[in-house]
Amino acid sequence: MKITVIGDGGWGTALSVLLGKNKFSVSLWGAFPAYVEELRKKRENIKFLPGIEIPPSVNITSDLKEALQDTNLVVMAVPSQYMRQVARKIKKTGIKADYLSVAKGLEESTAKRMSEVIREELGAVRVAVLSGPNIAFEVAGGIPSAAVCVSRSRQLAEKIQDVFVTPTFRVYTSNDLLGVELAGAFKNIIAIACGISDGLGFGTNTKAALLTRGLVEIARLGVAMGAHYKTFSGLSGMGDLVTTCMNRKSRNRSLGEELSKGKKLNAVLGASDMVVEGVKTTKIALKLAAKFKVLMPITHEVYKVLYENKKPEEALCSLMLRDKKPEL
Repeated sequence: MKITVIGDGGWGTALSVLLGKNKFSVSLWGAFPAYVEELRKKRENIKFLPGIEIPPSVNITSDLKEALQDTNLVVMAVPSQYMRQVARKIKKTGIKADYLSVAKGLEESTAKRMSEVIREELGAVRVAVLSGPNIAFEVAGGIPSAAVCVSRSRQLAEKIQDVFVTPTFRVYTSNDLLGVELAGAFKNIIAIACGISDGLGFGTNTKAALLTRGLVEIARLGVAMGAHYKTFSGLSGMGDLVTTCMNRKSRNRSLGEELSKGKKLNAVLGASDMVVEGVKTTKIALKLAAKFKVLMPITHEVYKVLYENKKPEEALCSLMLRDKKPEL
């Protein structure tokens, strides 16, 4: 079985390492030839996954046709805002394969999920999604981790489960495609809020409150859109939320921390090579909340900090002094 990983960021590289160690034939594709050549020579992704060796069995290339030749499974590990244009490039190659999205975001212009974008561009292909509390460095380093795979095709979900399971990476299956994708995207908003809390010097009490109430509001929106509530208590919901909000290397949490220090959004984004999915997801989520008439107070305040220059401490005060109400 040949597997092609599209996207040489931290997560795409980590999955290539995992699959390479699992004895599969793997091609890792990157969009920038100069950086791909550096990866090929050093066998290490210095920019996004330093210290992790890429197995010799992983073919690294910037030639899309070469990467896709004779492949059975295409792992889409590109940021959500680039998913459509990359899918269009793949379509031109005429390759016939199954697809796995590992991106956690929504398309800004349409609010569509990545599985929807892939199907729109590539037609009647089988698509699955892999999501969960997975920091790329930990997965690549063999630290025990777990994820969930979901697809409309149970056969495909179980096939991917078999492919990715190792002694250090456990994969479950689910039948809630909508819920898994929404949970993976929306949790980044709460991670930004937790980063702001960390930057302001608040403690465990504050973060626990943000995690708990944040989960309530993203689940509320997910259910209103048709997802299952229990999905938000699982790996792609609570699991991913905890990891993203707690880990100091989380890009969404780190962005929130930088904003709490008075830095401007564009300056923080410009200083990083990595895409911070939660920034655009916050804007999308508020539009969806208005459409489905769902109250999302934390998301609303994060939006004001991101896009209306509201001071983080004022945003927190607004949350604390909202109208009194029951917890549930």
